[in-house]
Amino acid sequence: MVYDLTADSMLYAKHEKMILRPASTMKILTAVTALDNLGGDYKFRTSLYYDGELKGNILEGDIYCKGGFDPAFCSKDMESLIAAITSSGIDTIRGHIYADVSFKDATKYGEGWCWDDENFVLTPLPYNRKLNEVFMDVFQRRLSEKVCLIEDSCEHKKTKVVPSSAIFLTERTHPISTILNRMMKISDNLYAESMLYHIAHDYKGNNASAKDGLRKIKSLVTRLGFRASDYRLADGSGLSLYNYVSAELECAFLKYAFQNNDIFYYLYPSLPIAGKDGTLEKRMKRTVAAGNVHAKTGSVSGVSSLAGYLTSSNGHFLCFSIINQGVMKLSESKFFQNRICQILCNP
Repeated sequence: MVYDLTADSMLYAKHEKMILRPASTMKILTAVTALDNLGGDYKFRTSLYYDGELKGNILEGDIYCKGGFDPAFCSKDMESLIAAITSSGIDTIRGHIYADVSFKDATKYGEGWCWDDENFVLTPLPYNRKLNEVFMDVFQRRLSEKVCLIEDSCEHKKTKVVPSSAIFLTERTHPISTILNRMMKISDNLYAESMLYHIAHDYKGNNASAKDGLRKIKSLVTRLGFRASDYRLADGSGLSLYNYVSAELECAFLKYAFQNNDIFYYLYPSLPIAGKDGTLEKRMKRTVAAGNVHAKTGSVSGVSSLAGYLTSSNGHFLCFSIINQGVMKLSESKFFQNRICQILCNP
């Protein structure tokens, strides 16, 4: 489907209502819903608290690492958490170190993910794309280099919700634009699933599930004039083989984003640019589409897709969605998609 946003009219459509697997163009639905619900100022947070009594430099109490499912959390952020403890004057901790993982439910993998893929784990405290236990191992080890831990040798892998009496120490944050950029440019699935859970948490609160996030996507589907029951939404990244949408629905989300500047301002620059960067860096080079097409790619076994925006030769701004299914050779479908984009851009 190709829609002329400038003229607000359909340009071309073929089997646009057919329900197909979107692969990673599913991330468009997740991104638009996230920006619509969370806003461009939203931040992904990892917070640090302590509870108990501070006697001089000795903490008679516990430390809490509260996860906010920030996939961008890195070693620099970890060092910042440690520094917050030492700069507060604490040099001895007579207590335990807990992980607060109440941000989301205990589900580790997405619905419909292939068992034989190298799947990441959906944890509120990711560190190098691994379990919250890895986060806590590193935190405890780094902390023990700076602070004397009296009673914590075997307790740092326990989980506990931060009590209301706890005192805030510090937090590390990353803006939604940072998460969105990696999620879209290089099609990072972990970042997309994190985005889905932030939609869910904003809607449901603690122990939110993927289904809570998908309910918000379905809500937007309904607002756009479609029946949510006509589609199958299983995850936020498109990694699941259970996702089924249509080119028409993807174009509706792209159109909605274009009509809402608070969404489009963040979505458009996050999309890969043909011949320039992201997953489109090597596609459509030295053609009229290079530098013009801003679109999300998608591919899983048997599926290749491309959806986004471009400016046509008459200056009109277009959105489009192409989903090829039953594909044996991805190179053939990519060539087909490239040619359509070049024709649309051709002067």
